[in-house]
Amino acid sequence: MPPVYRQCAIAYTDFWAAYAAVLPSKRHRAVGKETGFTSYVERFNNTLRQRVSRLVRKTLSFSKSLENHIGAIWYFIHYYNASLLV
Repeated sequence: MPPVYRQCAIAYTDFWAAYAAVLPSKRHRAVGKETGFTSYVERFNNTLRQRVSRLVRKTLSFSKSLENHIGAIWYFIHYYNASLLV
């Protein structure tokens, strides 16, 4: 996780134990579906899937290189986070 996210972001996840091992305890909140916080994660996953088409299709806009695939996701996440700050 990038250092700036470790300092600023709060991660709302389900109760899977692997999240507690990876995320800092000050920034991690395990919540259930009844709280409504998991809807943010689902919305982001849907937006990611729609905007980064290489996650959905293997024909159009498919990267043969893993580095290009990771780069496209990286660019989307940084653009998405920058647009939220405006």
